[in-house]
Amino acid sequence: MHDDAPLSLRYLQATRASLQDAVIHTAQWRNDPLSTDLGTSLAFKLENLQRAGSFKIRGATHKIARLIATDAQGNGVIAASAGNHAQGVARAADLSGLRAVVVMPTNAPLTKIEACRKMGAEVHLHGTNLEQSTELALEIAQRDNLAFLSPYDDWDVIAGQASCGLEMLEDAPDMTLAVVPLGGGGLLSGVALALKLQNPAIRVVGVQTDTVAPWRRFLVDGSIEEVAPDAHTIADGIKVKRAGKLTRQVIARYVDDIVTVSDNAIAEAIVTLLEHTHTIGEGAGVTGLAALMRGKIRVSDQDRVVCVISGGNVDMSLVGRSIDYGLASSGRLISLSVIIQDTPGNLAHLLDTVARLGMNIRHVEHRRGELHVPIGTTQVILEMETRGPEHQKQLIALLEEERLQVDILTSKHDTP
Repeated sequence: MHDDAPLSLRYLQATRASLQDAVIHTAQWRNDPLSTDLGTSLAFKLENLQRAGSFKIRGATHKIARLIATDAQGNGVIAASAGNHAQGVARAADLSGLRAVVVMPTNAPLTKIEACRKMGAEVHLHGTNLEQSTELALEIAQRDNLAFLSPYDDWDVIAGQASCGLEMLEDAPDMTLAVVPLGGGGLLSGVALALKLQNPAIRVVGVQTDTVAPWRRFLVDGSIEEVAPDAHTIADGIKVKRAGKLTRQVIARYVDDIVTVSDNAIAEAIVTLLEHTHTIGEGAGVTGLAALMRGKIRVSDQDRVVCVISGGNVDMSLVGRSIDYGLASSGRLISLSVIIQDTPGNLAHLLDTVARLGMNIRHVEHRRGELHVPIGTTQVILEMETRGPEHQKQLIALLEEERLQVDILTSKHDTP
């Protein structure tokens, strides 16, 4: 145990005890089919089932309690957030009877905006990223005498998030590896402290997206990578371009590795989580699972892995697109263009070929008379559900044997 940790184990345990009435000790499920697929023992820490839909309520509740205890809450609290921190602050402030103001980017998911309003928070939309929203939040805080709540760069917030790590080890005392989404670093810092102060041998790995990864080389050379202003990711909850100063201290000492994953992998992970747990994980929430599925993290059959699903506040308009994208990327959905002779019976023959292979056709589009379609032929666009890549190869080979022009329209590199 490290005596010079920024927060002591005793303090983290006391913080957890103080949160018992406000937060849920979320489920931690071992998943046997995925464990078999990955060659390790895998359990999910389902913070997507937490109050307000994510782990953020842990840190927000503890911070507000500390403000009230020291009479430092002013006229209320204010936060800047893409969604989850805002919801956590709104819920925690409502439970404490405080005024809550949240500033969110104009492109924040509508579901998260409306959730904050329903919990009584005043919502301001400003800027296109968290940094711009933070600037306005700080101005309002000074003008209206509101206490600003950082989403991650605050010891009280980190201590609150550590309660998640304490639960993880309590539910899986034999765990050897924790996989945690990484944005600003509050959750990763809290979990790392909670675990390492009890068992330094546990490996802790943070996961970011490929496109927004300021921490990418931090554990290699201490650098924080600049993120492009127009960087996009479906993991909006960890679209954080500035690494925290306090979280750097913890991550430098207590985190073993940081890896990144693509939006492609995240979309597949959303589908996989839904299939295996019947729960929804938002893009940011499933980055750890995405990293495990893509082999970004070294595991063995001796490991006991706990993967944090950090949130479930997904924009519902994104769910369908992510599911289709995940299915296509994993080889279970394909769109083909097939050129056939425009004579009676050919379309029926094509559809019969698909049916004989046991594929389900979701959509058929019939085109003729266009410049790219030769006279005397017709283009058929087929969108089909398949069992996997090998199943798709069977169909393409069969169609090519019949000397049909076949083009694959689905692409694993499109963003959902």
